[in-house]
Amino acid sequence: MDSGIRLFTVRGIPIRMHITFPLILVWGAFQFGRGGGIQGAIFGVIVTLLLFVIVVLHELGHSFVAQSYGVGVRQILLLPIGGVALLERIPEKPSQEFGIAIAGPLVNFGLAIILAVIGLAAGYDLGLGGLTGVFQQLGEGSLEAVFGFIFALNLFLGLFNLLPAFPMDGGRVLRALLASRMDYARATSVAVTIGQGFALLMGLFGFLGGGFFLIIIAIFVYIGASQEGRMVQVRSVLRDWTVEQAYSRRVESLSPRSTLRDAIVITLNSFQSDFPVREGERLVGLLTYTQIVEALNRTGPDQPIAEVMHTDIVPVSPDQSLHKAQRRLAEERLDALPVVEAGRFVGLLTSRDVSEVFSVASQWPEFERPAARPVVVA
Repeated sequence: MDSGIRLFTVRGIPIRMHITFPLILVWGAFQFGRGGGIQGAIFGVIVTLLLFVIVVLHELGHSFVAQSYGVGVRQILLLPIGGVALLERIPEKPSQEFGIAIAGPLVNFGLAIILAVIGLAAGYDLGLGGLTGVFQQLGEGSLEAVFGFIFALNLFLGLFNLLPAFPMDGGRVLRALLASRMDYARATSVAVTIGQGFALLMGLFGFLGGGFFLIIIAIFVYIGASQEGRMVQVRSVLRDWTVEQAYSRRVESLSPRSTLRDAIVITLNSFQSDFPVREGERLVGLLTYTQIVEALNRTGPDQPIAEVMHTDIVPVSPDQSLHKAQRRLAEERLDALPVVEAGRFVGLLTSRDVSEVFSVASQWPEFERPAARPVVVA
């Protein structure tokens, strides 16, 4: 699900700002304003914005290469801790993943080279003898200091993102190289293990050296590696399954004239908490458990379902990939998706259905659930 405030679009890619993004601008203003007053605060905001210009260029590097491989880019989202390009999929072809992953750091190194040539021609000291000095002089607000800062920042971002650990680009580069010699899932497992080991070493170094920020980064890297491993495991297990083999046929449906009270009664007497809303055999909406709870808090149990239900959720068909449906459930933050065949509602695919299939299929890869005839309770 797309999120954030749209800023602009580049080659069809929306650049969005997360609602928490202004916090980093406040931090920049505070850091530089402590010693420089209003002028220092303004300078801090400008420097922080320059940092995120570089982040956007880095993510556009990934995005443009992804588009060249036919991979769609949903958006680039700016967060206080950086940016992320949300791709529709990560290609399993090693050369393509390698190209997409390496593009971001190459943008940073390219910018650093350009800045070095311009800066040295202008006689600027870019801090090649010691990058720490650049940051110490930055508070002075001079053009030379800003130039040196941007140069150093590009070098840092390029090198940092090449660390061989997810979710950094280096983790994907490592997986792509491994996947050229072994199965994709196995390559992911090895890359995740290496990344987690790297994170543990980083955390230990931060603990022994009193580097609190380094410990935070280590935790971030460890969690990111775990999530990547889980995501690929789910895709590997579910990729050969279809919605037909997983969705629930025996579901209770409601009509637009039903009330929240009707939904609550069914929920309390069964395991069902999300409801298709139908007119005859035609699906007209979906009422989720979250909507039920929110509407109860606002108006009470007698509100008609038609006033609160989703009417814009795209249903899935029985022959669609179960993995793609699972991704939609996660991305759209839903617990269920309606299943429609030839314009006729036939059942619900729930998160519980997907979890059950994953649990069985991961332990019994040869198992294949036979398709069943639709049974829908009106």
